[in-house]
Amino acid sequence: MASLKDIKRRIGSVEKTQQITSAMRMVAAAKLRRAQDAIIAARPYAQKMFATLGEIGRRQKEADHPLLQEHAQARTLEVVVVTSDRGLCGAFNSNAIKRAEREIAQRGPAFGQVVLSTAGRKARDYFQRRREIVQSFEGGAGTAAAAEMAEHLAGRYESGEIDGALVIYNEFVSALTQRPRADVLLPLSAEREIAESAEAAEAAAPAESESGGGAAPYEIEPSARGLLAVLVPQALEFAIYRALLENQAGEHAARMAAMESATRNTEELIRNLTLQFNRVRQAAITRELVEIVSGAEAL
Repeated sequence: MASLKDIKRRIGSVEKTQQITSAMRMVAAAKLRRAQDAIIAARPYAQKMFATLGEIGRRQKEADHPLLQEHAQARTLEVVVVTSDRGLCGAFNSNAIKRAEREIAQRGPAFGQVVLSTAGRKARDYFQRRREIVQSFEGGAGTAAAAEMAEHLAGRYESGEIDGALVIYNEFVSALTQRPRADVLLPLSAEREIAESAEAAEAAAPAESESGGGAAPYEIEPSARGLLAVLVPQALEFAIYRALLENQAGEHAARMAAMESATRNTEELIRNLTLQFNRVRQAAITRELVEIVSGAEAL
């Protein structure tokens, strides 16, 4: 049986751990709030961008862009796996990695080769021991990281090194739910993005009904091709930026939930250790009383 000193030392250690987990929970909650605000602020811009891109694609049939065109042969698929840099967030990273493995197994037969890129240390550490990594991105969920990833994928797609690109990340659903998701980045499809956004689809519907599906109700200067040359790379970059934001918010939510659970566990452990401490102390007191009584009777 552990001594009183050992139990007391362990109670102190658990209390310090409780302070750490409680502090991490509060920090994650504050970061989650900022990440949610960033996602909400980005949605209107994304809806307008893809609505405009879809409108041009529907009405300007002669307008094209290399990132919008499917390659004749599907030979190489690049999968970008987005995870966090740190742990202590439950099954958040392992869920994304499992989804990546499943997507590779399902989509691999349609392509001759599947290559990997990672964004986040957890994905890099996992896959570098199992598969060859083409590129490892760092920099968090900022616009600079999204621009770097978009430039990398666009260059490889236009040069024919890859024939498709897929991003795996955890979508932020709520503070208690993060859902692993796989989005096709290349070839870029404005119609697909609009279909995923009901608000953008409703916003595009009146324009179609008023114009009757004929000529666009506006003029494009200098040309639709020139506008697509600017808009399509930005759309790809923003699609990646959105995935990074969703993953970042999901990470903070998962860490907040994990630290809250850990804090509750430490409270229960402290109660059990306190009860054990009291029992050991009571047993020691009883033993001393028995020794005193026994000694008195012997005298």
